[in-house]
Amino acid sequence: MASLTGVNKSLIIFAALVIVLAGIKAASAIVIPFILAAFIAIICSPLINFFARYRIPKGIAVVLVVLIIMGLGVSLGGLVGQSVNDFSKQLPEYKAQLKEEFVWLVDVASQYNILINKEQILSMFDPGKMVDVATNMLTGLGSVMANMFLIILTVVFMLFEGPILGKKIHLALDDPDSKIKQIDRFLDSINSYLAIKTLVSLATGVIAGFYLWILDVDYFVLWGVLAFMLNYIPNIGSIIAAVPALLLALITQGPLVAGLVGAGYLTINTVMGNIVEPKYMGKGLGLSTLVVFLSLIFWGWLLGSVGMLLSVPLTMIVKIALEASDEGRWLATMLGTGEETVIKSED
Repeated sequence: MASLTGVNKSLIIFAALVIVLAGIKAASAIVIPFILAAFIAIICSPLINFFARYRIPKGIAVVLVVLIIMGLGVSLGGLVGQSVNDFSKQLPEYKAQLKEEFVWLVDVASQYNILINKEQILSMFDPGKMVDVATNMLTGLGSVMANMFLIILTVVFMLFEGPILGKKIHLALDDPDSKIKQIDRFLDSINSYLAIKTLVSLATGVIAGFYLWILDVDYFVLWGVLAFMLNYIPNIGSIIAAVPALLLALITQGPLVAGLVGAGYLTINTVMGNIVEPKYMGKGLGLSTLVVFLSLIFWGWLLGSVGMLLSVPLTMIVKIALEASDEGRWLATMLGTGEETVIKSED
């Protein structure tokens, strides 16, 4: 009887989870701007704290942060939007050139007795699709940012409400004393993770864009922004971000520059991912490669392009929440890399 009750409980939980996910997907038009606003607010909260150290009133601090966000958003959106439009117009020509390069590669392979059927390979593998994956993410995010007013307004209210959120959660619990440390750790971990990850991603995007500018690769601002956003996705994101710039360098400037682009991306992501990020975040804060890939598929299906870009932060939040619970700690361990989860934070 006890085992049957356990099975029934598991089925009820699973059914409730399916209903919740179906509701989120149906209401994605509302949920996606809210999630994006929540991430922007969490990322901006250290800036609010910075202003508070200099005794700047909170209202003025929030206005300054919002002005900074809007200034960066408008200026960067204009640059990226123009680059996306220009690149989209040239995309058919680039795809045709990519196919020609691919056919040339097959011909070179045939000279070394490596026989490949051109038509069959081209029917199964279109190199232009790899460029489409990256550009579709940017255009999908751009359509979401059309609700910029709603997102900014939500960010403002979240920044005002943020400091008392923890107190509200404590008061909402039946036994706040026993949970207070877990809640504080959960909130601090999310803030630390997103703040550090954003700074590292921003540095990655700036360095990548500057490097491509030095090599005179077209649309270097576009690829820098793409490197910034996809750096939230470990391992897979850096590969996706490098592919469009590498292929564009190949068809416009030749194999030498393409090789330099590939080497540059490899160096940047190795330094940022294996040296800079672990120094401030801790080696143990991570997800297994399989979980990263599956989360990319799951959140992309649930929330579209924004879900793909935020797949790892969202999964990381779920992991941190599970670690704060005795019942869910085993699942958090399964999501991780097998190392102890640690976030370095300032005292």
